[in-house]
Amino acid sequence: MSTSHTARDIDTSRPHSARMYDYYLGGKDHFEVDEQAAERVAEAYPAIFVCARENRAFMHRATRVLAREHGIRQWLDIGTGIPTEPNLHQVAQSVVPDARVVYADNDPLVLKYAERLMRSTSEGRTTYIEADVNDPQSLLNAPQLAEVLDLDRPVALSLNALMHFVTDAQDPYGIVRRLLDVLPSGSALALSHCTPDFDPATWQKVTDIYTSAGTPVRFRSRQDVARFFDGLDLLEPGVAVGHRWRPDAVQGDAPTDAEVSLWTGVGIKP
Repeated sequence: MSTSHTARDIDTSRPHSARMYDYYLGGKDHFEVDEQAAERVAEAYPAIFVCARENRAFMHRATRVLAREHGIRQWLDIGTGIPTEPNLHQVAQSVVPDARVVYADNDPLVLKYAERLMRSTSEGRTTYIEADVNDPQSLLNAPQLAEVLDLDRPVALSLNALMHFVTDAQDPYGIVRRLLDVLPSGSALALSHCTPDFDPATWQKVTDIYTSAGTPVRFRSRQDVARFFDGLDLLEPGVAVGHRWRPDAVQGDAPTDAEVSLWTGVGIKP
């Protein structure tokens, strides 16, 4: 399946969070301005590469758990970012080949590479929506969503490393509630969120770098991240540091909580 969108002009005059994240993951889909900003973050917080890697690993594990143990066959992944294999649909379809995934992002560079997200199994289906999490109703009203997802059946809402780009003034909890409200019982929220809890001074520097680059951020405490799961049944081990949520067999030395600095969790809608 292909997209029907036409990419907007890509702004290379200032860094973009999705392209900086691509740099942290060792990708090549970024520009010099993104690399410079990412290196400033790395100078303040050298473990940013660990954080990015553990965030991606959490997404893989959460997707497999929801598919294998909770019967999820549909995902809405918002803030998809630049495609990095294995993408969410590849992880889901490796467990359940008929999985359906809707990706959503508002970065034109992500749109440029969205074809990579369309390589579904023949049994499943994927699509991409150009949309902003700050306008959840437009996202939910997109015809592509209705074409791929059946909102009468459980859907996993995947918000990985996204909500710290939604400031308090933008009503982050209200946004998540509005998205979850349209999903039926048995649906899930899988969320990861950077935190200053383990090293406040360093994360203030990271905040300043992103804000000065034109991307306001709000990194939150464990208590504040847990609020996103209000009304949901949290899966064990609850809200946990990324590498401690249902870890696979550990190869070598595990990172420290301060290196990861990422709260993660998965909750099921009653």
